[in-house]
Amino acid sequence: MKLPLAKIEKTLSETERSALISLLADDDLAIYQAVREKLLSYGFVAGEWLRPYLLSSDPVLRRRATEIINHFGRQNADTRFIAFCLNQGEDFNAEEAVLLLAQTEFPSINISAYAALLDSFAQDLREQIDPDAEAEQILATINDYLFGQLGFYGNEENYYDPANSYINCVLDRRTGNPISLSLIYLFIARRLKLPMVGIGLPGHFICRFQNTKSELYVDAFNRGKLLSKADCIKYLLHTNHSLQEGHLAPVTARRILLRICANLHQIYTQLEAREEISRLQRYLVALAK
Repeated sequence: MKLPLAKIEKTLSETERSALISLLADDDLAIYQAVREKLLSYGFVAGEWLRPYLLSSDPVLRRRATEIINHFGRQNADTRFIAFCLNQGEDFNAEEAVLLLAQTEFPSINISAYAALLDSFAQDLREQIDPDAEAEQILATINDYLFGQLGFYGNEENYYDPANSYINCVLDRRTGNPISLSLIYLFIARRLKLPMVGIGLPGHFICRFQNTKSELYVDAFNRGKLLSKADCIKYLLHTNHSLQEGHLAPVTARRILLRICANLHQIYTQLEAREEISRLQRYLVALAK
């Protein structure tokens, strides 16, 4: 008969925990795997037992303790992200959503720090932009700052790197795919109260700036190249897509998140990463409801 988890924990003294955890650094992989499974069986409390060992002088023990803590962190983040997907409607805070998604892969990231970084980008631009300027000038200023001064660029060399879809990696490395770079553009535009939305073209993602005087499209993957509506139609024809008005309509936050997760699912399928495939499949199901 199995004891309830709480009772099992009570039978494991601090000395016994220390002895068990010390075996994580064993050179015998079979012993390490057995100890790892044993620790995982205790659930999230084992993560707390391991925290002091993050500062261990033994690099193997430190690395393996970190891996197990991150395992529990990803489980927590996974639960939070799925709950977010299930409890939101069609429109929600896309920035919060992609940062929660990033935590499912990188559980220790500081969401507030990345939001503050975007705040600082917007503040820098606020001092450079003339709100009464023409749309072309406003967008040129943003492009010079993002792609010139900060050095963001589209990752053409390693387009299918999963990191291109995680907003923390894009902000850290200053490179990403069309949708992630467009989101950074949109998050900054939102802070500046600019009339911009995301446009999900088939096979590509861009932004649209539209006010009473102008309608311009921005290709963030190509250093903010400005496009007209006619350019977008040419793209659709060139890629053998029909001229459906929906192709140039603003995309809701849920559709954006669904597209990011679908991209990641496809990438992980190509990489044959079974655990990641399963994780992204759960997200797609939650977002489809």
